[in-house]
Formats: sequence, C-alpha cells, structure tokens
Amino acid sequence: MGAESDVLKHFKLIVSGLIISLLIVSLDSTITTTAMPKIIANLGGLQYYVWPFTIYLTTVIISAMLSGKLSDFYGSKKILIGALIVFVTGSILCGFSHNMTELILFRALQGLGAGIIVTVPKKIIAEMIPPRQRGKYMGLFGVAGGISSVVGPTLGGFITDSLGWQWIFFINVPIGIIALSLIIPYLPEFEVIVKEKVMDYLGIITFTGALTSFLVALTFSQQNTIISSVLLDSLWIFSVIMLFGFIYAERKAKEPILPLYLFRNSVFTISTIATFLLGAITLAGTVYIPLFLQLVKGLSPSASGAYLTLLLFAMIITAILSGQIISKTGTYKKLAIISFAIGTVGMFLLSTLTQNTSNLELIIYEIIVGIGAGLAMPLFTVAIQNAVTKRDLGVVTSSTMYFRISWKCNWFSHSRSYCKHDIET
Repeated sequence: MGAESDVLKHFKLIVSGLIISLLIVSLDSTITTTAMPKIIANLGGLQYYVWPFTIYLTTVIISAMLSGKLSDFYGSKKILIGALIVFVTGSILCGFSHNMTELILFRALQGLGAGIIVTVPKKIIAEMIPPRQRGKYMGLFGVAGGISSVVGPTLGGFITDSLGWQWIFFINVPIGIIALSLIIPYLPEFEVIVKEKVMDYLGIITFTGALTSFLVALTFSQQNTIISSVLLDSLWIFSVIMLFGFIYAERKAKEPILPLYLFRNSVFTISTIATFLLGAITLAGTVYIPLFLQLVKGLSPSASGAYLTLLLFAMIITAILSGQIISKTGTYKKLAIISFAIGTVGMFLLSTLTQNTSNLELIIYEIIVGIGAGLAMPLFTVAIQNAVTKRDLGVVTSSTMYFRISWKCNWFSHSRSYCKHDIET
C-alpha cells in the first residue's frame, strides 16, 4: 500500500522523470551524428569512424537484453538509477576523450547505461499502471523518441559549431541530473518478484558473442582489406555457433535472460515480429528519405531535415492518439491491423520515388508512413505486457526493445562504412 500511495501522490513527477530519462538517450543517439565529422577532425582516426556508433549500439542491445532480468532481481528503481549514473559518467568521459580509442571505450560505457534506460521505464509503467491505462503512457514515451529525431541533428550541429563537439556529451549531465532528482525521491521501490538470483552467465556470454561477431562481420563486409577478407568467414561462422549456443543456454538456464517458452505465447511471438518490422518501417522513413532528398533531389541537409519533420510530427501525433485509443477501448488488435495496412501503403508509395516525384507527393507519402508507424508505436509493448504474468514483465519488455533496436544497430553498422567512404573521397 505504501508504494501505491507514493505513486498516486507523485505520479506526474515520476512520469516526467521517466520521460526525461528516455529523452536523454534518444537525444544522444541523434545529436552525435552531425558532430562526428568534427570529432574525427579533432581526434583523428578516420579508419575508426564506424566504431563509436557500432560499439555504442552493441552495448545498448546487450544491456537492454539484460535489463529485464536485472530489474527482476534487484528492482526497477535501483537498476534505472544505476543506469543513469553510468550513462552520465560515460558522457563526461566521452567529452574528455583525447583520441578515438578513448571515445570508443567511453561510448561503450554510455551504451551500457542507455540500453537499460530505454527499457526499464516501460516496465515501471507496467508496474504502476493497470493494463487498460498503459497505452497512453507508452504513446508519450514514443513522443520522446520523436522529439529527439526532430531536434537532435540540428541541435548537434548548433552545439558543435558554437560550443565545441565536447558539449554534445556534456549536455547529458544536467538532463541526467534532472531525471535523477525526480526518480530518486519520488519513484517508490516495487516488489522484487524473483527471489532466487541465479544469473544466466552462459546466456550472457553466448548472446554477447553472437551479437558482437555479427556486427563486426557486418562492418568488415564493407571494407575491402586483407584482414577483413580473412576474418569475415570465421566471424559469420562464430556468430552462428554462438547463436545456437545461446538457444541451448536459454533452454537449460534456471533464470534465462530470454525464456524460450515465451515464444509459445502467440501474442508475444506476433508482437515480436511486428516490433521488428516496425523498426524497419521507421528506419525507412527517417534514414532513407533524407538520403533520397539530398542525393537524388539535390536538397541541402537542412532542407531535407525540414521534410523529415513532417513525417516525425505525424508519427508523434498518431502515437499519442493510439495510446489514448488503447486506454479508452482496452483493445488493440484492430488498431494493429490498421497501422500496418497504412504502413504497407506508405512503404509501397516510397518505393515508387523517382527524380520526377513532386514535393507534394513526397510529403503525402512520408505522412502516410508516419501515421502507420505512429499508430503502432505503443501497441506491441502494451500487448506483450498484458499477455504475460507479472513475473515475466521485465524480460518481455527488454526483449521488445531488443528487437526494435536491432534494426537500427544493423543499419548503422552496415551504412556507416559507406559514410566513411564518402568522407574519404
């Protein structure tokens, strides 16, 4: 009863702290993209251009996967506070980096905190809010990512030009302190469900091995060097071996980080696939539309950003609307079908883009994609959380975020090599 009364009394402050926590990570993911050329010029090491992104997203996925079980063991509040401290510490160290090696290592530390931060607040909402009301808050969480996508690149360029690239990392410090000042005093401790803390070490090792070798292989596959050609086949093979090792470990583990029995739950399986596809739709809009506008239509980066803003605003508005609909109706199946139908139409229309496509047509196409993606954003986390017992809330929330993040991670590892080649030439 004590925890419930604390939640009611300080509910708005708690939710604000959770949203700010998500915002700081989302902003960091977008703000660094425009600053990286300046960082390379200052620190040197063009050959390592890909790695600050790759290592960050690798550790994000690993910690996101572990966050559910860690929060089950030690409580959501402790894990979230620890993650914010790790993330802010990593940000400070990144700002004081003297070379690319240091930056890569400190970005890895940032990622360890970030992966937990993007996952645990969603579990906390599920712990605080009845199932019927969760949708609207998941929609608000989606807004944090949308806002960062709109303002992040522009803000990153402004900070880099006016204050120096170090401040794209230092800016995380005051935001992190604000989040901690709301979470530490007002977020109550929730009951720890799992009493026997048996860590799935074999699962952690095999999962980390599979993911790391896969991403390194993906990165090397874009580099025509003798070393990469020698390593490539062995990395792919090792990744597959570690994947099978992970499946074996999860079947045998007492407290698996990803219980395989969850895949017998049709809601979990379908929602996992849908989340993965949602990541693809979101990336298609936010990544390839600016690329098309700049390389095919010849627009400037700022002009292409203005076009992208329309897509993102459509996504933000419909994410909020979707959350409200879920909370009012208590159902989401029809909304899921509608969202993917709209998204499919939008993706088909984007596939027809040519140099002769008018600006008005492009705006209509990207708004359609934004509506489809926005409607789906709050759906599947809520669907999964409502379909499992309280004991599995942590692992299903973390697995949802893993599958959503994995698209971004794969794309960054694959495409940053092309960006590096463009800089060199």
